[in-house]
Amino acid sequence: MKTEIVLASLQEKNPRYAENGYLFVLSALHCRLSSLELPRHISGQEVAEAVRDLALERYGPLARQVLEHWGIHATADIGEIVFALVDGGVLIKQPEDTREDFEGLYSFEEAFEDSYPWSG
Repeated sequence: MKTEIVLASLQEKNPRYAENGYLFVLSALHCRLSSLELPRHISGQEVAEAVRDLALERYGPLARQVLEHWGIHATADIGEIVFALVDGGVLIKQPEDTREDFEGLYSFEEAFEDSYPWSG
């Protein structure tokens, strides 16, 4: 029940992103943390890479369309979701973490289309 309340609050404050977008970023973060030998802080770059990798794994050639359907059009959107989760008390950040850590890390066109075998 608490998860539903937190998600509703997040969407009320930042309705650009679908509930599934928040949940997907959390899933990607969980996957990345689970792959570490020892727990540690995850950088913005690592979170963005985890989102890309999980999207490709789960949705293949439709990854970009799925993320964009949820309102995630660029790595800066991933950062906005992460910081909304921080503001909502779901995640914690280090003092040096900023939204700018997520800006321009990769192009969605390149990450999800140009560099992969299905791009033709």
